[in-house]
Amino acid sequence: MNATRPFAPRRLSRAGGPLYRQAAAQLRAAIGAGRIGVGADLPTEAALAAGFGVSLITIRHALRELEQEGMIRKRAAKAAVVVASAPSQPAARPLNSIEDVVAATSGAELRIGSFGPRRSAEAAAIFGLDAGTELHCLRGRLLSDGAPLSEITIYFPPEIGARLSRTDFDDVVVFRSVERRLGIRLHGARITVTAELADAALARSLEIEEGGPVLVSRMLWRDAAGAPVELTIARHRADRYSLSYDFP
Repeated sequence: MNATRPFAPRRLSRAGGPLYRQAAAQLRAAIGAGRIGVGADLPTEAALAAGFGVSLITIRHALRELEQEGMIRKRAAKAAVVVASAPSQPAARPLNSIEDVVAATSGAELRIGSFGPRRSAEAAAIFGLDAGTELHCLRGRLLSDGAPLSEITIYFPPEIGARLSRTDFDDVVVFRSVERRLGIRLHGARITVTAELADAALARSLEIEEGGPVLVSRMLWRDAAGAPVELTIARHRADRYSLSYDFP
């Protein structure tokens, strides 16, 4: 029987997505396979940075993700130690940049339920419109390996939505479809996170118990001039979704 090969970092490329996520994935796989056992120290941050060919900041970001999952424990002036062979918490999805938003949908599938006119007093107020204004609304679900992660509702101002059709949404990251179709360059988003309890309809959609906890993120996307382009309201399964933020 062959001995388990030791962990040897493979150098990373930006073509594979966010570097810290690639580093975290390699370490997660090595820990899960027993190449770095529970109770063992990880290589130092400097050694990992050299092995992966990335910066110390990237390595610290990757280690923070593994710590949030409950797989390692970071220690002052020492290498991190492995405390579990598998994540005990849902992988946190950092939302500190547009790149992070894109990375959060990696491997997921967007199944569109409908696209058409709909009234929403909340969305109309955010867009600075009368509460009775009809807005174009995209509704669907985000799935991973066929299992539901989130229920998605996206509202567009009339001047944006009127230029879109259901067939335009060919990307799991909806704002990329909007950018390509309309030539609009999104500049950034304002994110609000709240919590809700699932009603009967949402519980069926997300395949959870009625009254179960749901994490709700509202993302108001704006163009370079500051004009609102889309409001995305995502209701996530709390057992499969968490968020993390970095503050400088």
